[in-house]
Amino acid sequence: MNHLPLIIKREYLTKVKNKSFIIMTILSPIILMALFAVVAYLSQLNNNKERTISILDESGQISVIFKNTENTKYTMLEDMSLKEAKDLVELNGNYGLLHIPNNTNLDNIAQDIRFYSEDTPSLTVISRIESKLEKKITDLKLQQAGVDIAQIKASKTYIDVVQESYQGEKTSKMDNVIKLAFGGFAGYLLFMFIIIYGNMIMRSVIEEKTSRIIEVIISSVKPIQLMMGKIIGTSLAGITQFVIWIVLGGVLMTVVSIVFGINVAEMQTPQQEIMQQAAQSVETNEMQNLISAIYHLPMTNLVVAFILFFIGGYLLYSALYAAIGAAVDNETDTQQFMLPILMPLILAVYVGVFTVIEDPHGTVSTIFSFIPLTSPVVMLMRIPFGVPIWQQLLALGILIATFIVIVWFAAKIYRVGILMYGKKPSYKELYKWLRY
Repeated sequence: MNHLPLIIKREYLTKVKNKSFIIMTILSPIILMALFAVVAYLSQLNNNKERTISILDESGQISVIFKNTENTKYTMLEDMSLKEAKDLVELNGNYGLLHIPNNTNLDNIAQDIRFYSEDTPSLTVISRIESKLEKKITDLKLQQAGVDIAQIKASKTYIDVVQESYQGEKTSKMDNVIKLAFGGFAGYLLFMFIIIYGNMIMRSVIEEKTSRIIEVIISSVKPIQLMMGKIIGTSLAGITQFVIWIVLGGVLMTVVSIVFGINVAEMQTPQQEIMQQAAQSVETNEMQNLISAIYHLPMTNLVVAFILFFIGGYLLYSALYAAIGAAVDNETDTQQFMLPILMPLILAVYVGVFTVIEDPHGTVSTIFSFIPLTSPVVMLMRIPFGVPIWQQLLALGILIATFIVIVWFAAKIYRVGILMYGKKPSYKELYKWLRY
């Protein structure tokens, strides 16, 4: 008799009715949003901090570049020595003092510029000051050399190479940014899902094994049905939790943004700023490029491939996690078996980030998109860049075939391991179990 549907139902209901599962499903997005709100609020306070910077420009030709902004005020000091300027700035409690010495040689001026402050100044503030000074001193040096600055600026030309396939399909750099974003998100999502819910399956097997419930269940259920029931039931519970997190997280983020007046767009890491600058430099009409890039994505192919490779990759690794759970008595003993499972996953992420992005159709990217332990991540990152359907089907076929083989091997380990207690298995013993 096929007990698989009953096992799946039992595993699913056991997980979703568990108090810790319910509590974490509700608390996790709340805690995450609370941390987000605190970080965003503190970041906003830091960005809104008003700074007054005094400037002592003894050269008389550089300080004109500094204009007041919403959060930074510049005060010009004149007719005083450096010591008097320091004392005055310290007495007024200003953010700092920028000293530009007087020298006929602009290179010497550049080397002797100093910023004095009570505390270590913000890296962003110093970077902005340096950028302005570099541009101004460079212009002054060009003027000294008799170069017309206006003519140089007028001669600057922006080049945007139009990318087009042999079939006449046009693309742009924005297309690559969108493809990179989708591929990276898909690969990272699969990676995290495997880590989180693969461990959940492993712990579930260990718990039933140590509580001896498994001895009763196995008397009426085939080991492979029990293993597949646990994998599918736990996976469905994980998907349920994941959907709740997305919905609840979206609602809470909206509430937090309204209540605290937090502008998410202002919260940017240095990496995000770089990506934004790259996107802005594509063309002046950024929104049109963005819409065009999304329009050019093969959405049907992406969605179908994402579902198939996501399910295939997750089931493949879940079978390995279940086999590990059956082979040991506690989570401490799982460490020796975890590295061989995690290494292909980590390798897939690194290949995707450092190879697929640079050369999605290169030899390394193509090979790793067919290896079943890395193909779910690498192929998902390659597909937005255009992968022939036959390659996708071949990779998916290899993945499914490998999953069947892995399930067969995992079931043999599961069949023997679930009834083994009090002994820490080795790789040699696992090999013996496969031969039973």
